[in-house]
Amino acid sequence: METKIKPLSELSYNKYGLYQNFIFPEGQSFDNMHFSFYRDLVTAPCGGSTSFSVCLVKKRPLIVDVMEIHNHTYETILPLDGDILLQVIPASQNGVIPAEKTEVFMVPKGTMVILRSGVWHHAPFAYNCDAANILIVLPERTYANDCTVEELDEPIRIID
Repeated sequence: METKIKPLSELSYNKYGLYQNFIFPEGQSFDNMHFSFYRDLVTAPCGGSTSFSVCLVKKRPLIVDVMEIHNHTYETILPLDGDILLQVIPASQNGVIPAEKTEVFMVPKGTMVILRSGVWHHAPFAYNCDAANILIVLPERTYANDCTVEELDEPIRIID
C-alpha cells in the first residue's frame, strides 16, 4: 500500500483537527511600533494539567508501520525547527485501524496542528532535514492513561 504527501489546507485537514502557522501568523492582532500580538490563534480543549513535551524525530525511512490513538484528548503538535510529515487516519470504532484511509500531510516548521481525539497517528517524520524538534501538548501522563499503540497489518510507504 502507498499514500501520497498532501499539502496542508483547511479543506483537506479539517476532519482531523485544526492547524495554525506560528512563524508567519495571520489574523487579528494588537500592533504598535514594537510588537504585534496575535491573540487566540487557536485553542484546544485540554482538561486537567497540560503537559508540554518535545519529540525529536530523526530522518528515517518513510514507512508507516505503527499508529497510536488517544480516545479522550486532543493532541497539539508544533514542529519548531524543521518540516515534518504527519500521518493520520480518521477515528474508528472497536480499535480497528482503517489503514486504507491513511493520509500524510507536510506540516511546515512553525505550523501548529491539533489532532482531534480518536484520530490515529504516531511520531511524525522529519522531512527534507536530518531531524526536527516538535513541541507536543497533551494532558499530563496521556502516554500512560490514554494511549493505545497498534502495529499495522501491512506497512504503508509514503511517496512524494
